[in-house]
Amino acid sequence: MTLRNLPSVHSVIDHVAPHWPTLAHAQVRAAVRDVLETWRDLVRSGAHVPTLEQIATEVIQALERQLRPSLQALINASGVILQTNLGRAPLSKAAQEALTAAALGYTNLEYDLLAGERGSRSTHLAAQLQRVTGAEAGLVVNNAASALVLILSALAHEREVLVSRGHAVEVGGGFRIPDVLAQSGCRLIDVGTTNRTYVRDYAAAISERTGAILRVHTSNFHIMGFVHQPSVAELVALAAETHVPLIDDLGSGALLDTSRWGLQPEPRIQDAVAAGVDLVVCSGDKLLGGPQAGIIVGKAALIKRLAQHPLMRALRVDKLTIAALSATLAAYERGTAEQELPVWQMISTAPEQLQVRAERIVAALPLTAAWRIEPAESTVGGGTLPGSTLPSVALVCSTAHPDALALRLRSQQPPVVGRISAGQVVLDLRSVLPHQDAALIESLRQLTLTS
Repeated sequence: MTLRNLPSVHSVIDHVAPHWPTLAHAQVRAAVRDVLETWRDLVRSGAHVPTLEQIATEVIQALERQLRPSLQALINASGVILQTNLGRAPLSKAAQEALTAAALGYTNLEYDLLAGERGSRSTHLAAQLQRVTGAEAGLVVNNAASALVLILSALAHEREVLVSRGHAVEVGGGFRIPDVLAQSGCRLIDVGTTNRTYVRDYAAAISERTGAILRVHTSNFHIMGFVHQPSVAELVALAAETHVPLIDDLGSGALLDTSRWGLQPEPRIQDAVAAGVDLVVCSGDKLLGGPQAGIIVGKAALIKRLAQHPLMRALRVDKLTIAALSATLAAYERGTAEQELPVWQMISTAPEQLQVRAERIVAALPLTAAWRIEPAESTVGGGTLPGSTLPSVALVCSTAHPDALALRLRSQQPPVVGRISAGQVVLDLRSVLPHQDAALIESLRQLTLTS
């Protein structure tokens, strides 16, 4: 058999076209050419010549993949609850409903219903942020990084910002605090040392050129041993004495006490506000459990300056973010965040509950399935609570080709993302949403049946 025995491009197009009558001819033709080119290479390497039907099937599958949205819902079985690469916090049912309601029609995004005239989108979340955090005022932008850029640009442009050497950190995606300061037109002034900084170091560096003191929570790493950082109370007192605003970047946006579940304590937004910090910054899609957003709360006079800054228009959030974040904050107002928000549901789930789910999943699989139940350790992730783990339960499969199995799992619909540990594929149930168990069972059944 030779390459001449491969079907022609036109014959494959004629075979495929009835299945895709609405697609552009050029798109179908390109898919046909790609599949045929792959088969030419295979035939040259000694593979059999496929039938016209076989090639047509592959073309149809290729076209289906092209038409499938690039952004897909998936099952996170990695055991990392706030997996940044997987979109961080899943939204609550209430937030999903709020998103849908806002998306289906018009909203009063920038319209005052009582006055019958133009309003401000900032008002929709301001009162909630005040109630939940105890701050004088609040503002929301599109993420925590942009929140920091806005604050520094508005309050310290062409001025100096004091940062402990232990806080000049790099977070995910190569995002570095010194680079943020430079882009905001500020000059970084290092104080103290990497492992030990005192309030007197800040005091000695303050001058008429100082625009702000920036405290950064080292949320994704720990320095241990001979270390010291001044307390929030010490920095608040210094800021008040010198009339230099204190900015506290808390990162994760915790409003609940993480130590309740055996995790190390994570600084809470409301505690920083109560301590007298001028501006507190955090993410909306980490421990807060909402959509991607940068939340700023603090002194009303400073928030007003931020709201009036020209950058605010470029960094403002849309109606969908406002809707989802408002529904998320409402859960904290009701005192039901632990029960309503998926992040806190996953953190608070007892290992015994995960064991029951694991047994149900394994019991539903064919007897030939190679998955077994083992204890595991989950992490919170998202640059939050480094070194802290939660006891979990996982489905584990020993295989000679773990990478190949992991790829097959990711190729399912919906994709299943696990982890590989000690040459085994691990599916950690703590990060799998309970309503996804049925889909996970079906994926594992299909894998077993096609193996």
